[in-house]
Amino acid sequence: MLGLFMVLPILALYMDNYPGFNPLLLGLCLGIYGLTQAALQIPLGLLSDKIGRRPVIIGGLLVFVLGSLVAAWAETSTGLIVGRAIQGAGAIASTLMALVSDLTSEENRTKAMATIGASIGMSFMLAMIIGPLIATALGLPGVFWVTALLGGLGIIIFMRWVPRAVTVQRNRESYTDLRQIRSLFKDRNLLRLNFGIFALHLILMAAFVVIPVLLSEELGIVAADLWWVYLVLLGGGFVAMLPVMIVGEKLQRQKLSFTAAVACVTLALLLLGLFRSPLLTPIMLLLFFAAFNLLEASLPSWLSKVCPAGQKGTAMGIYSTSQFFGAFVGGVLGGWSVQQLGVDSLFLLLALISLVWLLLALGLDAPRSLQTVVLNSGAMDHEDFAKLILNVPGVEDILVVRGEQLAYAKVDKKTVDMAGLKPYFNL
Repeated sequence: MLGLFMVLPILALYMDNYPGFNPLLLGLCLGIYGLTQAALQIPLGLLSDKIGRRPVIIGGLLVFVLGSLVAAWAETSTGLIVGRAIQGAGAIASTLMALVSDLTSEENRTKAMATIGASIGMSFMLAMIIGPLIATALGLPGVFWVTALLGGLGIIIFMRWVPRAVTVQRNRESYTDLRQIRSLFKDRNLLRLNFGIFALHLILMAAFVVIPVLLSEELGIVAADLWWVYLVLLGGGFVAMLPVMIVGEKLQRQKLSFTAAVACVTLALLLLGLFRSPLLTPIMLLLFFAAFNLLEASLPSWLSKVCPAGQKGTAMGIYSTSQFFGAFVGGVLGGWSVQQLGVDSLFLLLALISLVWLLLALGLDAPRSLQTVVLNSGAMDHEDFAKLILNVPGVEDILVVRGEQLAYAKVDKKTVDMAGLKPYFNL
């Protein structure tokens, strides 16, 4: 993810040196990786279920390195776009999540997933800082050379230090089941959350079509100094959102903090479209990045709380596809809008999209403190077992898997009678 993100803060400033450049191609270059990622997330996840996680991950990293090399050698805008598309074809995000789920016990799985989420957030922040530094020293090709090096390093680390598990904790929380997709698309909360991650990354990618130019031309910040500007914006945004997120979790006001963050994104984009100035623009960008950090962290957590029992793997596959497709649409929309309508109109269009998201977010059911526990149904009839477990206080939902003697129960951590479930724990 670090390699994919590093071009965001500088591509708009360097791509105009390539023949054939125009804003639409800039946006396409920024977002094209999202199209190949979105198209391959679920297929590669399904492939990893059949042939194993390791071959898919190593193969995906090799494809990513190839794409980085193509972009580094590119001499035209088209070459850059092809390289970015190949980078995205190394779509291993869902497979990596599934591998972590396979290799961790139920009690440690949530912590492991949270660690991955935090590392992606840190990768984004780090990329915003080191991307301009590398580009200043080595140019845009240098950024892709470093990206290829990181991909190769990732392969070495994975092969050398990621252990081959003797026993795999394979469960339905770790893989995609195509039979579940239709039912998940009927869940209004999941639909709203998937639209949310789609809109968030659409807005982010479209905004980065113009943010580097805005900082450089309107605020007079030279490319060599962009790293510390992003450090201030993202670091300040992180510090600003952290207490809001903590308070929201402790007081069970996640919906309030979430919708407030969407409202902040809407306000920031609206003001950037109407009233940019050397004083107002940095404040609005700080507000934007603070809200972005909170939303990026909140969305997967909320999704895990509301998705049906035993269907988290499938739900996350749809979520990841929505995320990357949003990045693609955002890049294309951003480039087209700047080319046809101008910068102001782009921000106003993004504000409108954010407003639609806000209206949909207001209809979300507040998330509850639910977790999934894996139970052993033994030889008991699956319908009888489901009725038995649903009668235990605090059990909200259950999926009993025919033929596997396993069940996935969604429980309220505050009210569940764990003693009633203990005889059925899948130990």
